[in-house]
Amino acid sequence: MDKREYPLRMVAWELTRNCNLNCIHCRAAASKGPYTKELDTSECKKIIDDIASFSSPTIILTGGEPLLRDDIFEIIDYGSKKGLRLVMAINGTLLNHQKASILKQGGIRRISISLDGKDKMTHDRFRGVEGSFDAVMNASSLLIDIGLDFQINTTVTELNFHDLEEIKGLVKKIGACAWHVFMLVPVGRGEGFKGKELDAQEYERCLQWLYEVEDEKELEIKVTCAPHYYRIVKEKGGTPKSAGCLAGKSFMFISHRGIAQPCGYLEMASGDVREQGVKKVWMDSPVFRELRDLKAYRGKCGRCRYLSICGGCRARAYETTGDFLHEEPYCSYSGGL
Repeated sequence: MDKREYPLRMVAWELTRNCNLNCIHCRAAASKGPYTKELDTSECKKIIDDIASFSSPTIILTGGEPLLRDDIFEIIDYGSKKGLRLVMAINGTLLNHQKASILKQGGIRRISISLDGKDKMTHDRFRGVEGSFDAVMNASSLLIDIGLDFQINTTVTELNFHDLEEIKGLVKKIGACAWHVFMLVPVGRGEGFKGKELDAQEYERCLQWLYEVEDEKELEIKVTCAPHYYRIVKEKGGTPKSAGCLAGKSFMFISHRGIAQPCGYLEMASGDVREQGVKKVWMDSPVFRELRDLKAYRGKCGRCRYLSICGGCRARAYETTGDFLHEEPYCSYSGGL
């Protein structure tokens, strides 16, 4: 297989696992820590150097809560000067006008903030800390004020499935430039949703509704962790914006300890960038190579006519069957196999 067919286009980098919230779905089961063996400042700069040496991906600085790192602004400044496109995922609670201004001046192109409820009661319950909804509202106002684009991320679960229309209205009201909707992958604390997730039919209805929302063209929509959404786009006569699940193909995750994974939800150690470097892991990881070989996919995914534009969620397949190449468990599609 020609390695050059798979340029690294996006990196989600968990700079810390420390967090001041206690979200019930958190893939990292993040808490106040402390966590040992986190990458230090010099190691972070080395990783940035390595990435910049062979690719120019968008880097999502995430956590935990990345603003809990004392050196976060130094890391941002360093990455920005290397010419990398940096975006950042925060929960909003630690943002103030000064920090928001520094983030913009330092080169952060976009902020993502999670909003998982239609109001204070539902969001705070989801996030596990009272006042988290107000923090999102305050952060969005600050970012509007300084002119830094922000998107809203929403994870769909049984708790908010029926509130999505109202959440969408709130996303538009507060001035977000985009709405990224994540379909739950039950890992970390999200394992508490096992057996309580939306079933395949509910997922299908949700994705069909999201297509209608996107088709209205009133709000930039991106559906994440639901690659079968692109099958729906194709069926509707549209052009898929993505080739389905990108894990290990154009996307990689780096943990707070430098362990690479195909994505944050597919918890399979795929190399150690601290020891091997990012380039070598990206090019040579056996796990990444397996994910790139669509002929190896099993179950109905392996037989599906939409395999190349979907591929199913590899993380959900792994959590459900123990086999990351098996079929997507939350897909109701069976025609044209």
